[in-house]
Amino acid sequence: MRTQTNVKKMAILAMMVALGVILSPILRVPGMAPMQHFINVLVAVLLGPWYALACAILISILRMWLMGVNLLAVTGSVFGAVLSGLLYRATGKQIAAVIGEIIGTGIIGAMASYPVMAFFYHMEGVVLFTYVPSFVAGTVIGGFTAYFFLKALAKNGLLTRLQRMANE
Repeated sequence: MRTQTNVKKMAILAMMVALGVILSPILRVPGMAPMQHFINVLVAVLLGPWYALACAILISILRMWLMGVNLLAVTGSVFGAVLSGLLYRATGKQIAAVIGEIIGTGIIGAMASYPVMAFFYHMEGVVLFTYVPSFVAGTVIGGFTAYFFLKALAKNGLLTRLQRMANE
C-alpha cells in the first residue's frame, strides 16, 4: 500500500513540475516567477515540504536547461517551497503555506541569491538585499493566487479529497 501512495505522489509531482515549466514563461513578470510560487504552495499543501522541495528543484533545473534561466531559479524557489510545506504541516492552514513561501523565498531566498550572483556570475552592484523587492512581489502574487485557488478547492471539498487521494 505504501508503494501505491508513493506512485500517486510521484504522479502528482510530475504533473505539477510539467505545469510549472509550462506556465512559467506564459505568466511571467520580469524579474519574478509568480507561477513557481503558485506551484510551490500547491505542492506544499497537497504533498508536503519534501515533495515541494523536489518540485522546486526539478522546475528550476528544467527552466535553466530549457529557457536559459540563471541560478536564481533555484535560490528563488527551494527555500520557500520547504518553509511553505513545514508551516502548512505545523498549522494545517493554507495562509501559513503562503507566509512560508513569502518568507522562505522573498527574504531567505533573495538573500541567498546575493552570493550566487556576486561570486558565480561576478555581478557588480549586487548587495544582500538586491533581490528582496522583486522576490517578495513575486511570492505575494503567486502565493496569494495559490491561496485563493486552494480556498476555492476547499470550499467544495475537493482539496480534502485530493489530499486524501494522494495519501491513500
